[in-house]
Amino acid sequence: MSLTGVLAALRDDPALVRAVDAARSGDEPLLDLAAPAGARPAAIAALAGPGPSGADRPVLAVTATGRAAEETAAALRCYLDPESVVEFPAWETLPHERLSPRSDTVGRRLAVLRRLAHPDAVTGGPVRVVVSPVRALLQPLVRGLGDLEPVALQPGDERDLEDVVAALAGAAYTRTDMVERRGEFAVRGGILDVFPPTVDHPLRVEFFGDTVEEIRSFAVADQRSLEVEPSGLWAPPCRELLLTPQVRERAERLKADLPAAVDMLDRIAAGVATEGMESLTPALVDGMETLVDVLPAGAHVVLVDPERVRSRAHDLVATTEEFLAAAWANAASGAQTPVDLSEASFHSLAQTRAHALARRVPWWSLTPFATDTTLDLGPADEGHAVDLALGARDVEGYAGDVPKAMDDLRALVRAGWRLVTATEGHGPAQRLVEVLSDADVPARLVESLPDTPDPAVVHVTTASVGPGFVAEPLRLALLTEADILGRAGATKDMRRMPSRARRNTVDPLQLSPGDHVVHEQHGVGRYVEMVQRTVGGAQREYLVIEYAPGKRGQPGDRLFVPTDTLDQVTRYVGGEAPTLNKMGGSDWAKTKGRARKAVKQIAGELVRLYSARMASRGYAFGPDTPWQRELEDAFAYIETPDQLVTIDEVKADMEREVPMDRLVCGDVGYGKTEIAVRAAFKAVQDGKQVA
Repeated sequence: MSLTGVLAALRDDPALVRAVDAARSGDEPLLDLAAPAGARPAAIAALAGPGPSGADRPVLAVTATGRAAEETAAALRCYLDPESVVEFPAWETLPHERLSPRSDTVGRRLAVLRRLAHPDAVTGGPVRVVVSPVRALLQPLVRGLGDLEPVALQPGDERDLEDVVAALAGAAYTRTDMVERRGEFAVRGGILDVFPPTVDHPLRVEFFGDTVEEIRSFAVADQRSLEVEPSGLWAPPCRELLLTPQVRERAERLKADLPAAVDMLDRIAAGVATEGMESLTPALVDGMETLVDVLPAGAHVVLVDPERVRSRAHDLVATTEEFLAAAWANAASGAQTPVDLSEASFHSLAQTRAHALARRVPWWSLTPFATDTTLDLGPADEGHAVDLALGARDVEGYAGDVPKAMDDLRALVRAGWRLVTATEGHGPAQRLVEVLSDADVPARLVESLPDTPDPAVVHVTTASVGPGFVAEPLRLALLTEADILGRAGATKDMRRMPSRARRNTVDPLQLSPGDHVVHEQHGVGRYVEMVQRTVGGAQREYLVIEYAPGKRGQPGDRLFVPTDTLDQVTRYVGGEAPTLNKMGGSDWAKTKGRARKAVKQIAGELVRLYSARMASRGYAFGPDTPWQRELEDAFAYIETPDQLVTIDEVKADMEREVPMDRLVCGDVGYGKTEIAVRAAFKAVQDGKQVA
């Protein structure tokens, strides 16, 4: 949703006015702007505005990580035309690693480079902001990637099918019998199926002779055609190193110079794409360049939180050097000698900065603190002080104190503040309006905010803006649901929670004398007490466990378990009182042996059962419809990470042809019904009955 009204209000900040003026003039190569995290996307959007001649000033926003790049790009799309903001992802592999990057990553990178080199309507128009992790900024690129021609088709085009097939093969697409993955294509008569790496669904192109009649998307699961694709087919290459005749010829000549890579060079020379061939790129192409080199005229580089960017850049360079050093050490002991192609190595941040300034590309920073500190990038950097500070701060969250939040918002409305709140979904936005109205806080639900917000009401909208900010001099505040209600709104993008500790790990505070426990090494014993003992001058706490006596008539043996090794002790969960094991005896080992045998037998039965299940065919439900998404947005409660994982798994099960076999269980009030309603609605959408 558009928040250009918030951006218009923030443009009145004196520091931002000076920064925008400096960007327009282009006379300030080094500038630091201190801004809170929530205001940085708006500041970048302001800097990317049109210059005095009306032309855009593109911005390359550099973040420390890929996750930060995704969040920054999502927030920027709230302030600018979403089509003008693009992400330039980094490889998942190291430059010298014998692994190839994923085709979807390469496709997204090449699509951005194509738009930068040829900003015409076919590629989506000019780019105003490129958001890139520092890893992608520091890695050299093959020169001229932006000039690679994508395979493009529109209904009505006259193209020979064989020529299109040859073009796809030259763009590193793999021909298969049935398209299932990105980077594949298949031909059946006059039908061409292609899965470009930049789209969500593969495309089906229907030819009548040499004329393209229709282009539709289709589902991978059942190969059924879906809706017509209005933008047609636009398929960028799937590799950044294409096997052109020149590349194949160089590979043949390099065999004598690079004996460690002769197997890979043989396949490249034969025109066969091989895993990890990108590690040989500098020796196979005419030259390399950086992301800075492909930026259009007037572009600025803006580091978002430069200290984190610097730290990440240092780690990347060090990791690459360690990787190469380890490879050489292995080679010295008889392993395969690595290919030393330093031109593909990560550049340092200082080198990249110096290169940008040499090309008259301004190098700016958005820092978190307005302090007169210098940013040390290394020996090649002189550093400079923070120049400007935005009159804004981070939001002080209420930590769930909703009454206080309502009191403060009511007071701010009366004081004439311009207030905007953002949630992640339409349902939470409606719920927030109800909460505000019940507290006598004027609130209005708006789809977007194109104009400066009215100071008489709280504007509630849906937008992925990340954290909020408060600009006291401007009497302007952008708040999120988490700021007001004390809960995260962006749960749909949350990563899976860390793996749980063992559910049955013993808690000594919950044990009573006489409770049965199980030690991994010694078996079933009886809890006695917690004691403190001094051993080697150090005092520690121990859990005392009593076992059966080693000899008849003797007291039971006791085991002292330090509290820092309690992960080896669990509660006994059997249904009846157990017999205590002997310490050092064979009965516990025999018990575990019988259990392993029983488990192996049960596992065999399960394998046979699931083999029969996998061999049978069920009904494969279709992908989510717009109605499904509308239903899910209407839920009033925010999904927990466990719910999100379970919802995705249930839907994936339903879309497979294998009969579903899943049990969703949990305590009362933990959201099982919301999962069931989603699954039921998905089934109804395919015309099935639900009980």
